[in-house]
Amino acid sequence: MKYCLFFYFFSLTIFAQSQYPQDYFRSPLDIPMQLAGNFGELRPNHFHAGFDFKTQQREGLNIYAAADGYVSRIKISEFGYGKAIYISHPNGFTTVYGHLQSGVGEIEKYIKNEQYKAKSYSIEVNPNPNQLKVKKGEIIAISGNTGGSEGPHLHFEIRDGSTEKTLNPLLFGFNKFMNDTKKPTVTNLIVYPIDENSVVNQSKNPVSLSLDLQKDGTYLAQKVIGSGRIGFGFVANDYDNVSWNPNGIYKVTSYLNGSPFYGYQFDVMSFDEMRYINVLIDYKRYKKMSQRVQKLFMKNPFQWSNITTTTANGIINLNKNTNQNMRVVVSDYFGNETVISIPITYLASTSTDVAKPEISKYYIKAKRDNIFSLNGVTVNFPANTFYDDFNMNFDVANGVLKLHEDIVPAHSAFSIVFEDSISTEKDREKMFIANIVGKKTNYCTTKQYKNTFSTYVKTLGTYKVMKDIIAPKVSMSKNIKDKWISDQKTIQLTISDDLSGIKEFNGYLNGKWILLEYESKLNRLTHKFSDGIVAEGKNELKVVVSDNVGNATTYETQFYRSQKP
Repeated sequence: MKYCLFFYFFSLTIFAQSQYPQDYFRSPLDIPMQLAGNFGELRPNHFHAGFDFKTQQREGLNIYAAADGYVSRIKISEFGYGKAIYISHPNGFTTVYGHLQSGVGEIEKYIKNEQYKAKSYSIEVNPNPNQLKVKKGEIIAISGNTGGSEGPHLHFEIRDGSTEKTLNPLLFGFNKFMNDTKKPTVTNLIVYPIDENSVVNQSKNPVSLSLDLQKDGTYLAQKVIGSGRIGFGFVANDYDNVSWNPNGIYKVTSYLNGSPFYGYQFDVMSFDEMRYINVLIDYKRYKKMSQRVQKLFMKNPFQWSNITTTTANGIINLNKNTNQNMRVVVSDYFGNETVISIPITYLASTSTDVAKPEISKYYIKAKRDNIFSLNGVTVNFPANTFYDDFNMNFDVANGVLKLHEDIVPAHSAFSIVFEDSISTEKDREKMFIANIVGKKTNYCTTKQYKNTFSTYVKTLGTYKVMKDIIAPKVSMSKNIKDKWISDQKTIQLTISDDLSGIKEFNGYLNGKWILLEYESKLNRLTHKFSDGIVAEGKNELKVVVSDNVGNATTYETQFYRSQKP
């Protein structure tokens, strides 16, 4: 009976796949489809929610509406998806197009109008169904590299319009645009002792297992010998025939003695569950070694709906006089599989190494509230901030909070409060809480009330209150003062801030507010003369840039330009 839930969920998945329209959506590009990232791929703090289409390492390609519908949402941000357009379709699904350079036609006019109306580069608006209707195959945008993109590409999603859950585009027939005959590649298999009473292959620490290729194309893992409770994890990538870069796997299923035991697959995902990636992987190993090991067990159950499991939650109990076999099947959407057999034998033995004890007088009980105070600093962890109990290092010295280290993942935000009885009220206006990572200072959104500073964060590490009295830097690489620049289509400025970071920027031409497009990864502001604000002849430019504690820099210059052909 304990396997019924496993089979139930898999039968639901098979049934659900047949319900998605296979020829309704077209590709949003008119070039051969190559993926820089696939659905469910492991990313920092989240699973990838769609496809990243390669755009031939350049910007400027036409982006097409995948089906008839209307633009239901436009979000322009300095980070994340950058410039993004959402199209709602009559069949109840929504397609998303991100990292765009610009919209096209009436869509771009609408975007500019809303930005000028709000006097802001960043906007989020919801046109009504009759404003921006589109047809399948209509050009809606130009591909770009805006927001958190690390290179030119198109981020594309299909969402359920009623639930906002994101769906694997392969379910909708996008597999027809791809050729994939390659099996996923498993590069590491690891066995984990679950607790202090467990030993595997004479170790109380995780052990990497060698893999031998068999004649039938499967792999035989190094034999696991031990006692107690154990679990497995693996490192894997998937490749198709045309993209050449590694992507994430589609599905993994483990079988214990021939029966389904634990697994997950990437058909549907909820944005509310994205952070579960940090407990799916071996987070400590990822932070220490930059290697994402996907665990096939839950030490403490968590509610990621993609998982199918038995009551054992992927944990194997090695009992006396038992021989067991674990089979792990790693699959892509096209049915290519990598199969690993793992022989397991019970043997009571001592370990030749010792698991390093974590000793601390501060102990986190994950299921309850935890509040710690020391030397004017209070940290409040609400119940279920963490996935597991652990010994936490907590110290405050010389105003610096050492809050363990970023090797234990937090699922939700916790608060940090610093008391300051030394600084003046004027000084406090320029102070903020910073997260220190190596030599890098990261601004934390800070609330100041009387002599306290507070913030909410989701990462353990080092924190301190810092003071920023240095205004942002603003410059132009090419001097335009008193020059004619009739041949230029834009003006560009470089802005930066060395401590608390850029918060706000505003530009004015001859006293009128102008749109400045911000590329944060390039520290660049751009104004396009096509907006129609520039005057014939002399123009006076003023740009005001502020940081997160209110320091501001005003840059002023004047130039000449003719709009005549």
